[in-house]
Amino acid sequence: MNTTAVADVILRHGRITTLDRGNPSASAVAVKDGRFLAVGDDSEIMALAGPATRIIDLGGRSVLPGLIDNHTHVIRGGLNFNMELRWDGVRSLADAMDMLRRQVAVTPPPQWVRVVGGFTEHQFAEKRLPTIDEINAVAPDTPVFLLHLYDRALLNAAALRAVGYTKDTPEPPGGEITRDAQGNPTGLLLAKPNAQILYATLAKGPTLPFDYQLNSTRHFMRELNRLGVTGVIDAGGGFQNYPDDYAVIQKLADEGQLTVRLAYNLFTQKPGHEKEDFLNWTASVRYKQGDDYFRHNGAGEMLVFSAADFEDFRQPRPDMPPRMEDELEEVVRILAQNRWPWRLHATYDETISRALDVFEKVDREIPPDGRHFHAARLERTRARRRQAASAFAPPLSGCQVPAGRRGRGVCGHAASHRAVPRLRRVQRCGGPHPWRKRNRQGAAGARHTQCQPAPAAPIHRHQLRRVHRDPARKRVIRL
Repeated sequence: MNTTAVADVILRHGRITTLDRGNPSASAVAVKDGRFLAVGDDSEIMALAGPATRIIDLGGRSVLPGLIDNHTHVIRGGLNFNMELRWDGVRSLADAMDMLRRQVAVTPPPQWVRVVGGFTEHQFAEKRLPTIDEINAVAPDTPVFLLHLYDRALLNAAALRAVGYTKDTPEPPGGEITRDAQGNPTGLLLAKPNAQILYATLAKGPTLPFDYQLNSTRHFMRELNRLGVTGVIDAGGGFQNYPDDYAVIQKLADEGQLTVRLAYNLFTQKPGHEKEDFLNWTASVRYKQGDDYFRHNGAGEMLVFSAADFEDFRQPRPDMPPRMEDELEEVVRILAQNRWPWRLHATYDETISRALDVFEKVDREIPPDGRHFHAARLERTRARRRQAASAFAPPLSGCQVPAGRRGRGVCGHAASHRAVPRLRRVQRCGGPHPWRKRNRQGAAGARHTQCQPAPAAPIHRHQLRRVHRDPARKRVIRL
């Protein structure tokens, strides 16, 4: 502890969880120049106070390190956050529809009213979603788009007119535009299981001007801060091309206005041109380029479209094309040669098994030497005890499990942190996540909210244990 410096801020009379096994709890902390200066008891920390020190009495309240959400879409989501109506935590459909009616009344043309996830029919007392007739009744002229999880979207008649869907619109691959007896779209779009029709439809809506997008992204980050999130990994996303769609977040970073630390992955945008994307990006972007608040984090979660998995894991996995391995190998080889880590969205057993074969093949020719990969989701991955074909033992990967997932068939487990042979040992479970077993197998697990129906999920101690050992956490978030 630096006993000569004077603290800018002191928090005292609290119950502070440090995640330092040698000093797991404290009653006070001192902060100077945005970094923790000292942690200890009230008397030793108060010795660092000066005439200008701001002293905050916690009154016995608990203090936790900020949470890191390892799978978000802040960069894309921030551009539209101010345009979204949120139904998070609304207890009745009647209240939700009243919110919709009031939002329609103040939404100017040509803007839409959007409810983009964050809710499920099970939260409503009525235990159902609104009908399209009910939506039309409250919004006869203003386009309304409701996205429910990853399985469907509801569009009113005005939204159908805005996007131009008619009886002549072809069915999307892996999706469905439901139609009436005359073949006209009803307004219900279904992912079966490909949610591209949902995303592509939402992308047809009007966007905000640049300055409004700056404001919208700041509001989104503040909402994350309100929920205790101070660090995120942005997994890229469709309709989020680099560098064009990163101009807003880059400007906020350049001006010191980020209130979450953000590590971003680059997500290929053009089916059939994935290799071209990553050749261009690896030539212009250096791994970890940036600073502690905003920096590059590798590739993914889409590496090649032929290996793409889908979010509605209640549906069976469509067969991946035979070319999948060749296309994935081309991209993984580029990433390995440039020392880029990568993340792969893998919901199904079929996907991760075939992808691992590719990873092992590349590894035999390009030693990992500390390179990581990250297997995301894994909701429907079954037991695998097949050993890898080669000695593949770098500190390769972490994984994530959707926050709050429970029950057989809907929970994913850890990819191996040590070796692909252990990643093969991913198992289906029928109860609480056996994290200790996964940790003993070398898995570095983390939690995320990307597929949750609500933004806030129960926080458990294992979510904090590994995440906050990074020395960079000595820095205090700017709020």
